[in-house]
Amino acid sequence: MLKKLALATALLAGLGTAHAYQAEVGGTIAVIDPDNGDTSTGFAIDGSYYFNPVQVKNSPLNEAAFLNRASNINAEVSYIDYDLFDVTTFNVGIEYFVPNSDFYVSGSVGQSTTDTPIGDFDTTRYTAELGYLPISGLLIAAGIAGFDNDATDDVDPTLRAKYVTQVGAYDMNFEGGATFGDDNLYNLGTDLYLDKTLSVGLGFSGSDADGVDDDVFTINAKKFFTQQVSLEGFIDFADEENIFGVRGAYRF
Repeated sequence: MLKKLALATALLAGLGTAHAYQAEVGGTIAVIDPDNGDTSTGFAIDGSYYFNPVQVKNSPLNEAAFLNRASNINAEVSYIDYDLFDVTTFNVGIEYFVPNSDFYVSGSVGQSTTDTPIGDFDTTRYTAELGYLPISGLLIAAGIAGFDNDATDDVDPTLRAKYVTQVGAYDMNFEGGATFGDDNLYNLGTDLYLDKTLSVGLGFSGSDADGVDDDVFTINAKKFFTQQVSLEGFIDFADEENIFGVRGAYRF
């Protein structure tokens, strides 16, 4: 009887033990609904591979990799079919948390190809960042973001911050960033974790470009049905179009 009780206790303890994952793959479907013109559809596939297993501890599942300071490589490919043209985008990146320190570096490079009736147009985009984590859950990073195509090229400085902390009884994520150039770009966002598996969030992005009103307001939600399977949805509200998207992901 005592042996059976000990075995049952061990099994229950095992079920409560933090799990780990080392990769995540996801797929997104989006519908672009413009004020003028036909509705368009977009698809995307993304993936991340972590150099070491990510331990899922007593933190929001969505923030486990960041709070673990989990270095990774990541990639994404997307396709959007508009009325008169389509856009295919490839991107690869790396995030590296320097071991035994509070420093962070990241970089990415990608290319988008716009296929039009008069020909294809390619744009290469790249970023590089150096960051520091002064306290647990806070990252401050500065770097550059640039692009290059047949018509022009540009490189601008960037600054961003991310902070995951507990506010009262809830975990929250705060993010903000800016790109400084001839036209400044900026974004803000926050996520409220109702529990470790469920979050709701708000976001805003815009610029100070003359004659351009491209402010975008975002609402989103994400749910982990298990520690491996998640589903999220988002809506981007803009003056000229709204975007509705759903992403499913699997960790292993």
